[in-house]
Amino acid sequence: MVQTTESRPPATPRPDQRSRVFYGWWIVAACAGVRTLQGSLLLHAFGTYVVLLERTFGWTRSELSLAFLLQRVESGLAGPLEGWLVDRFGPRKMMIAGLFTFAAGFLLLSRVDSLPSLYIAMLVLALGASVSSMLAPNVAVVNWFRRRRALVLALLTTGMAVGGPLQTIVVPAMQAMGWQQFALLSAGIILAVGLPLAAVVRWRPEEYGLLPDGDVPGDQRTETREATAGSDAESSFTIRQTLHTRAFWFLSLGHASSLLVVSSVQVHLVAHINVSLGYSLGQAASITALMTTFTVIGTLVGGWLGDRFSKRGIIVLAMFGHMTAMLLLTLFSSFAVLITFAVINGFAWGTRGPLINALRADYFGRASFGKVMGFSSMIIGLGTMIGPMFAGVVYDLTGTYHIAFVVTAIAAGLASLFFVFAPPPPNPGSRA
Repeated sequence: MVQTTESRPPATPRPDQRSRVFYGWWIVAACAGVRTLQGSLLLHAFGTYVVLLERTFGWTRSELSLAFLLQRVESGLAGPLEGWLVDRFGPRKMMIAGLFTFAAGFLLLSRVDSLPSLYIAMLVLALGASVSSMLAPNVAVVNWFRRRRALVLALLTTGMAVGGPLQTIVVPAMQAMGWQQFALLSAGIILAVGLPLAAVVRWRPEEYGLLPDGDVPGDQRTETREATAGSDAESSFTIRQTLHTRAFWFLSLGHASSLLVVSSVQVHLVAHINVSLGYSLGQAASITALMTTFTVIGTLVGGWLGDRFSKRGIIVLAMFGHMTAMLLLTLFSSFAVLITFAVINGFAWGTRGPLINALRADYFGRASFGKVMGFSSMIIGLGTMIGPMFAGVVYDLTGTYHIAFVVTAIAAGLASLFFVFAPPPPNPGSRA
């Protein structure tokens, strides 16, 4: 195991075992803040960029969907390397490097004047977003928490979801300033807000005389918890051992299937509501905001439930929620049904997302979690690539999203079986 540690800059808070507030909570808050930047400026804003770029250049939905697909290609191909780098250098250094890359991507986006330049900008944005907002924050909070892992991953995911309600500000700003100027503004916001937040992050609590969840070595309460932990002791898989388990592949394939829904909605929901159903961009933004508000609610509820009940059972229910929501979006067009879709899909999305990552950490431990997430992203990326591209091609061929949305709904329902048949793998230490 590499013993490289991150230096502690004097300008930022220092973890202290005597502190009344466990420093891990500051890390969760900082990482959630960085994710809010990605969620508000790119993830939830991408659908609006699709509409405005289509109006500016006349590009097809398939061409614009390819821009989203390229983001996922980067994440899938570079995921193992990014995971290795995070485990090697620590989450803070990688988050800072990722934020500079993320800002550079928005600078490139502001200068887009052709499809190749759009695709290059999206690749850079994807690299920066993945390193700064996805892998590194997950590794940080998994290292600092164990018993409350589902809850803290839920809080971390909430940061991404908060970007949805912020679309009620982002969309009018994009329309008023123009998407080019807003992309420039986004680059400045990322550096001004993101870098101070990333400076708060630390790698492992053991480096500061602490244990996960705020336990202190030698403390009576810590010894009592360890004595009663029994068979709940955390597994510690190497990446090689992880890749040889059925659970790794089934969790990854199930996650990928769920993202067929999520990525299709991210790219095409605004266009579907605005162009296909005839509602305004403002109304589309309100549906996005409502959906992500319920994502936040679902995230918090799911995080609380996940630390107390079967994570897999909750995820299965959420997959059926995705299926129901997509069928409603396809078969009906009234604004009341759009509201119902937003509530169900948002709640399912929020409930499911952090629990899958919590299962990975529960199953495989935290020693190689960055690498586990990196290799998982290669499979997860399939869902985020196939979903929006399939929907875009279907729309260009038929003039409607109906077939694509129905297929996506059915796939989400069937994919619940991946989680049903993914029990915890045997601890590698217990194998003969």
